[in-house]
Amino acid sequence: MSLKTFTREEVGRHASENDLWIIIDSSVYDMSRFINFHPGGAAPILEMAGKDATEDFYGLHRQEVLVKYSKYKIGTIANEKAQITIRQNGDFSKVPYGEPSAWMGFKSPYYKESHYKFRAAIRPIIDELAEEARHFEDTETKPTDEFMQKLGSYNLLAANVGPGPWLRNITLPGGVTGEEFDYFHELILHEETARWGTRGAGDGIFGGMVISIPTVLNFGSPALKAKIVPEVFSGKKRICLAITEPYAGSDVASIRTTAKKTADGKHYIVNGVKKWITGGQYADYFSTAVQTENGMSMLLIDRSDDVETKAIKTSYSSSAGTSYIIFENVKVPVENLLGKEDRGFMVVLSNFNHERWVMITSVSMAARIVIEECFKWANQRKVFGKRLIDQPVIRNKLAVMVAELESFHNWVENITYQMCHMGYKEQSEKLAGPLALCKYQSTRMLHNVSDSACQIFGGRALTKTGMGKHIEMLQRTYKFSAILGGAEEIMADLGVRQAMKSFPAGARL
Repeated sequence: MSLKTFTREEVGRHASENDLWIIIDSSVYDMSRFINFHPGGAAPILEMAGKDATEDFYGLHRQEVLVKYSKYKIGTIANEKAQITIRQNGDFSKVPYGEPSAWMGFKSPYYKESHYKFRAAIRPIIDELAEEARHFEDTETKPTDEFMQKLGSYNLLAANVGPGPWLRNITLPGGVTGEEFDYFHELILHEETARWGTRGAGDGIFGGMVISIPTVLNFGSPALKAKIVPEVFSGKKRICLAITEPYAGSDVASIRTTAKKTADGKHYIVNGVKKWITGGQYADYFSTAVQTENGMSMLLIDRSDDVETKAIKTSYSSSAGTSYIIFENVKVPVENLLGKEDRGFMVVLSNFNHERWVMITSVSMAARIVIEECFKWANQRKVFGKRLIDQPVIRNKLAVMVAELESFHNWVENITYQMCHMGYKEQSEKLAGPLALCKYQSTRMLHNVSDSACQIFGGRALTKTGMGKHIEMLQRTYKFSAILGGAEEIMADLGVRQAMKSFPAGARL
């Protein structure tokens, strides 16, 4: 339908229940056919019949509601221009602190032209996938094979694992080659996918894979890698890391799942259970910690009739695929051993630094999204005749939130720079402590941001849909980051213990 132009007086003549127009930011909407379907009832629309409803609309609805119901737009007000920007896929935020500083006009020593090209290229891709990802989150359903294969087609599943030989001879969005892809490109990718605001679905899509496929990449036989890696990176198969048990979490050495060799030495027979396994409900492969004859080992176990997975309900979406796994006399070829027998602890430890770094990059964007939401809400919400932003107490909350995020994010970028200029051995020696402390700080920061955001949004922060949905998501799920990958207390202790390893013997006050 072609759009027409109207005067405000013309709109005012359409003010009855059967002939009802309203104005929102100089656009005219015919609500006559919609009024009976309005989730909030007819009264709020009738109240604004023939009037400008901009302020009321934005006090009650998110902008995406306008986009969703754009079919009811019939025209615009003559000689008036829209004052509110409708965000399009691929757009960058202009809200203060709504993007990392290098994308807000500030200088940075870390980012090259390829980093800016990469972010500009993947943002519209990730935005296009956002609605689907949020559907998985909201409906608590499995991320579809088609969705995973879309990500695989852009090489974004492989890129989520970071720089390495698995990226050779491929090209990523923005024309970035696998050879030039570094940890800052990876940081950008984790931040962009975190913008979906899908804490559970995000883990179901990426989390299980990111922490498990490195065990195959770095410790699998050439034959195992040739089979498994292309399947996983294309999105055709899924993999998870099965370490935690009802009896052992951070205390990995206490696992009870056993793997006993058959008499002919060609197979292991695996028995035991695993719990809280991210992505386990959907996994085709399980990188599994087991007790062998003289210690712990890691095995890659295929899904079979002898492997049973049961969904575990947690406080985030079941789209994460969090599961309880039962291995009952599972026959595993010895060729599926990852690393050396009885030396599995080294396999487990090998990816801890990267896993924790991935988590803190996503935490940074999760906080940034919520702070942007708070800025917008404080600017548009009026209470007692004043905008929230006009209240000193609200400005103080925003100030503290921004200060905590930006100081933390600068630490993340510093650590990322070290990763780009250190080999694996030097990273292991020097970064385990700083990464542990940075992870600890990330969730302390997130705790404070979540708390202040809830106070700014009030009751809306407790509602899964509508204006405060991102705040509700954060306050309900941020504890996952405080526990998974190493609990806060363990991270803090590890950081100090690592520091003491280099404490000079002669240092005194």
